[in-house]
Amino acid sequence: MLVDDDRLILATLSSGLRHAGYEVSLADSHDEAVTVLQSGIRPDLCILDVQMPEQGGLTLAEKLRDFYHLPFIMFSAYSDDETVKKASAAGALGYLVKPMDIQQMVPTIEAAMARARELKTLRVNSVQLQNALQAERDVNVAVGIVMMQHKLQRNDAFNLLRNAARKRRMKLSELATELIQAGSILSL
Repeated sequence: MLVDDDRLILATLSSGLRHAGYEVSLADSHDEAVTVLQSGIRPDLCILDVQMPEQGGLTLAEKLRDFYHLPFIMFSAYSDDETVKKASAAGALGYLVKPMDIQQMVPTIEAAMARARELKTLRVNSVQLQNALQAERDVNVAVGIVMMQHKLQRNDAFNLLRNAARKRRMKLSELATELIQAGSILSL
């Protein structure tokens, strides 16, 4: 998705990017970009101008990062350190300076999309790891509850839980979560 308040730049860049093989959606303002995203379109990469009237590119960049979890590149006619740092701090995966040439944009786009795929993989792995750690924690807490309730040793309590999970044809972590939740309901 290409976002810029200058319609000439939108037309020129979108034509060049389509010719380079990209599917391009356009927005000429912050609000229009949000409307496009709310319609369900999820671009692989957003390319947006830092300087736009009203709610500018940096505001949109924050929404792309925090709400839509979309990767983006920012561009501007300005190449001063402060503007580049703001774009980087907002989470931009690249920064382009106007005037832009499609042949110069393509490597930046490809590098940003590769980095975005890496970041997505890291996020997925992080969520999976957090879920695994939470499941392990729940099993340990449930084993402790069974140890106290039935006055069992750790291995015996674990085996009791494991056998109960097998009989109910459910994961040990799911049974552990149920046991913890039941215990917290009773303690109200």
